[in-house]
Amino acid sequence: MSLLHLFVLSPFLFALLIPFLYRYVRKVHTGWFVLVLPVALFLYFLQFIKLTSNGEEVIRTFEWIPSLDINFTLHVDGLGLLFALLITGIGSLVTLYSIYYLSKDKEALHNFYVYLLLFMGAMLGVVLSDNLIVLYTFWEITSLSSFLLIGYWYKREKSQYGAQKSMLITVFGGLALLGGIILLYMMTGTFSIREMIANLDSIKGDALFLPALILVLLGAFTKSAQFPFHIWLPDAMEAPTPVSAYLHSATMVKAGIYLVARLSPVFSDHAAWFILISTFGIFTLFWGSFSAVKQTDLKGILAFSTVSQLGMIMSLLGVGSASLHYDYLENNIFIVAITAAIFHLINHATFKGSLFMVAGIVDHETGTRDIRKLGGLMGIMPVTFTIALIGSFSMAGVPPFNGFLSKEMFLTGMVNVLKMDIYNLETWGLLFPVIAWVGSVFTFVYSMILFFRTFTGKLQSEKLEKKPHEAPLGMLISPVILASLAVIFGFFPNILSSTLIIPAMKSILPTIGQNGGEFDVEIKHWHGFTPELFMTIGIIVIGTLLFISIKKWSRIYTLFPKKLSLNYLYDKSLLGSETGSNQLMKMFMTGYVRDYLLYIFTFFAVLLLSTLFVQNAFSINVDDVAPIGLYEVILSLVAVGGAVITVVTKQRLVAIIAAGVVGYTVSLFFVLFRAPDLALTQLVVETISVALFLLCFFHMPEISKKQKKFRFRLTNFIISALVGLVVTTFGIASHSEKLFNPISEYFVENSYKKAGGENIVNVILVDFRGFDTLFEITVLGIAAFGIFAIIKLRLTKRGEREHEGK
Repeated sequence: MSLLHLFVLSPFLFALLIPFLYRYVRKVHTGWFVLVLPVALFLYFLQFIKLTSNGEEVIRTFEWIPSLDINFTLHVDGLGLLFALLITGIGSLVTLYSIYYLSKDKEALHNFYVYLLLFMGAMLGVVLSDNLIVLYTFWEITSLSSFLLIGYWYKREKSQYGAQKSMLITVFGGLALLGGIILLYMMTGTFSIREMIANLDSIKGDALFLPALILVLLGAFTKSAQFPFHIWLPDAMEAPTPVSAYLHSATMVKAGIYLVARLSPVFSDHAAWFILISTFGIFTLFWGSFSAVKQTDLKGILAFSTVSQLGMIMSLLGVGSASLHYDYLENNIFIVAITAAIFHLINHATFKGSLFMVAGIVDHETGTRDIRKLGGLMGIMPVTFTIALIGSFSMAGVPPFNGFLSKEMFLTGMVNVLKMDIYNLETWGLLFPVIAWVGSVFTFVYSMILFFRTFTGKLQSEKLEKKPHEAPLGMLISPVILASLAVIFGFFPNILSSTLIIPAMKSILPTIGQNGGEFDVEIKHWHGFTPELFMTIGIIVIGTLLFISIKKWSRIYTLFPKKLSLNYLYDKSLLGSETGSNQLMKMFMTGYVRDYLLYIFTFFAVLLLSTLFVQNAFSINVDDVAPIGLYEVILSLVAVGGAVITVVTKQRLVAIIAAGVVGYTVSLFFVLFRAPDLALTQLVVETISVALFLLCFFHMPEISKKQKKFRFRLTNFIISALVGLVVTTFGIASHSEKLFNPISEYFVENSYKKAGGENIVNVILVDFRGFDTLFEITVLGIAAFGIFAIIKLRLTKRGEREHEGK
C-alpha cells in the first residue's frame, strides 16, 4: 500500500482514535486534535499541483479483489486534485470554525468528529478512485456519514426528518448508480474509468449504453440535489452549521458534479447526456433561485441558493460536453462552459462556505436565523457584516468579486448555445440564455435579501433571544479566509488558470488536444460590449427593482398550492408506503407458523415448477440408474407410512415416534447404499432429535379434545402435493441433465492424494470445506452460549423473586 493510500484512508484511521481522545482529554476541545489531519492532508495534496500543471498524473494501485477486477487504484489528475484540495482545504476551515461553534461541555464532540472524518475520507475516496466499485463504496459511505451528521442533534424531530429524507433520496440514487456501473462493466469488461475512456469505440453503439447513462445520471442528480431530487437539501439544514458549510456547499453536493465531469468523456457523444444534464441543470438553476426568494430562514435561503448554483454548474458541464462534437478550432468558443464550470466550482466553495459560516455566527450570537426578526447588525457585527457583503455580492455576480467573473463566463456559455448546430438547438436553444438570465435575476434578489435584511435597517432587540455582539476571533478566522479568497480570485483570477482550471479541463475533455489543440484560459473583467455585459446590467437593474418592490409581487408564491409541491408528494408517498406495508404485514404476519409455511411453500412450488416447465428443463434419463430391489421398496413404504402417520395423528408421542421411524429408515437406506459412516451419523442425529423432541413435548400442555377431530384441508393438500412434485421433479431432472461432471469425482481422486484421508466425507468436512465447518461450529457455539445466558438470566430473575418473597 502506497503513501497516497495511507493519506486517503487516514481520516478513517484517525476516526478510531477520537473516542479515546474525547474520553481521556476532556480539558481540550476535541477539534484541536482533529484539525491537524485536514491541514496535513491539504499540505500533502498541494505538492501535486506542479505535477498536474505539467500534464502528469499519479496512479497508485493496491490489489484488493483482483479476481473480480476490483482494485483500490488511486488516480490523481487535475480534476481529482481540485476536489481533493477543496475537501481538505474547506475541511480544515470548517474544523477550525466548529471548535468555536460547538461547545465542548454541551455537545457530544466525539460523535461529531467521527462522522466528519468518515465523510472526509469517503469524499477523498470518491474523487480519487479510478475503480468504479471502489468509488461506489466510498459514495455510499458519504450518504451514511452525511445521514449521521444531519441527524447529529437526533433528539430534534426536524433533524430526524432531514436525515431520513437525505438518506432515502441519495441511497436511491446510489443504487441507480450501482446499476449503471454494472452495465458499464458488462459493456467494457472493466471497472477502471481510465480503461473505459481508452476503449470508447467498443461501447458507443451498445444497447446498454443509454440505460447505463440514465442510471449514472440518477446517482449524480440525487447527490447534487438536481430537480426534482433537490427537496432533501433544504431539510438537511437542520444539521449544525459547520456541517452545512462543509457538506452542502463545498463537498458532498459536489460529488454528483464530480461524477458527471469524470464520466463526460464516456457518455458525452450521446445526445441524452447533453440534453438531460443541460436541461435539468438550467431548470434547477431557475427553480432554486426562484424558491430561495420566499425563504425566511438564513440557512433556508442558502440551501435553495446552493440548489440553484449546483444547477448552474451542472448546466455548464452539459453544454460544455457538446464541445467534443466540434474540431478544436471551432470548439474554442464552446469549452468556455467547462472553464466556467470549474471556475465557479471553486468560487462557489469560497463565497457559499463563508455565507454559511455567517449564518451560523448570526444564529450563534443572536439566537435566531429568521430574517423577519433580524436587521441592524451592521454596526454591532462589523466583521461579520464585511464577510457577508463580500459573499453575498459575489454570489449575486456583482464586480469585482470572483462570482462576477464565473457568472459572466456562465452567461457566455449559455449564449454560445445559440451557435451550436446539433440536437436541433437552432429551434429550442434560445431557452438556455433566457432561463439563465431569469435565474440570475432571482439570484441577485435573494442575495440582496440575505445581506440587507440581516445587516441593515432597524435592530429588533426585542425579537432576539440573545443580545447581539460580534463573534469571537476564532469563529471569524475561517469565513475571513474564504471571503479573502473571493476577493483575491476576483482581482487575480488567473492564478487559478494554469494551476487548477486547465489541468481539470484536460481531465474532462481529454480528446480536445488530440489534434494539437491546447487549452488557453485567460480570465478578465472586461470583454467589451458583449451580450453578456448587457445581460449583467439587466440582471442588476431588474434585480434591484424586484428587491425594492418585493412586497408587491411576492404574493405569487401563495398561488402555488402545497398539495402540488414535491415535498407534499414525498411525504404522502412515504406515509402511503408505511400504511401499505403495515397492512401487508398484518395480512401476512398472522402469528401462526402454519400460515408462514403456507406462503413459503406456495412461492417455492409455483416459482420453481413454472420455471422448470417454461424453460423446458424437465427430462427423464434412467440409463445410469441402478435397479430398484425389494428392500428399497419395503423401506420406501415404511418411510412413507411414517410420514403419513406423523401428519394425521393427534397424539404427540405417536407423531414423534413416526418421525423417528422416517429418520431411522433413511439410515437403513445408507446401509443399503454402502455408506456406513453416513448411516452412523444419521442414527446419532436421529436419536438425539427424538430424545430432544420427547423432552420438549413432555413440558407442553396436552392437546385439547376439541382439536382431536381430523379435518381435511384441500389447500394444504394441494400445496403439499406441489412441494413433493417440485422436489421429485427437480431430483429427476438434475440427475437426467448433467451439464458438467459431478464434483464427487474430484473428491474421489484427491481426498487421499491432497488430504491424506480415505474417508471422503470426513475429508470434505475437515479439509476441503474446513472453514465452512469451522464457521458452522462457531455459530452453533455462539447460539449455545446465547441460550445458556438466557436460561441463566431467567433462573436468576426467578431466584431474585423468590428471595424477595422470603
